[in-house]
Amino acid sequence: QVQLVESGGGLVQPGGSLTLSCVATGNLFRVMHMGWFRQPPGKERELVATVNSAGSTVYAPSVRGRSTISRDNDKKMTFLRINDMKPEDTAVYYCAQGKGQWDYWGQGTQVTVSA
Repeated sequence: QVQLVESGGGLVQPGGSLTLSCVATGNLFRVMHMGWFRQPPGKERELVATVNSAGSTVYAPSVRGRSTISRDNDKKMTFLRINDMKPEDTAVYYCAQGKGQWDYWGQGTQVTVSA
């Protein structure tokens, strides 16, 4: 059973930056795809960014150009940095792992963008 634990959430001012971290357990991290999702208040969960086992990345249009997803296979960690944060980035952010489908999810970390 894989466990994912996110950290790094909090209150950010508009225009600021934030880096979220996710650490995973398990022995297959290197071959698994990793993703970040978010659920804004009153809305459904949505994809933010993914990085596959080869390091290729995909970004949602809402964050493309101002965010970076990365992974450290040795530390079994994945990261999401978002710059120029906007109030609409306010959400619970989740880390996920899978291959073909997202099998494992973290508990989420709250990010609030407000002055």
